[in-house]
Amino acid sequence: MAYDPGQIDAALAAAVGDEPGLIAELRLAFLEGAQAHVAALDAARDGEAWRAAAYRLRGLAASFGAVRLMALAGEASEARFGDVEMVRKLQRAVARL
Repeated sequence: MAYDPGQIDAALAAAVGDEPGLIAELRLAFLEGAQAHVAALDAARDGEAWRAAAYRLRGLAASFGAVRLMALAGEASEARFGDVEMVRKLQRAVARL
């Protein structure tokens, strides 16, 4: 699956205009939030917590126009609770952003 980090920057620029400092700050907030949601998914103790973390990640990705991450988070919400490979996929996806 290919990732387009420019997609997030384009969405941010459309939202806040030509404000490089603000775009960088929002991008960092997005990445930190995405990492936290993936960590919550990894730490989930049951299927309900797993799905909740996946839904939060999907919502965050949708808010920032990260369509591919949003789709992968949707797959995670349907994946088996504790699916280590799914967590790795999400970690790689976030790292590529």
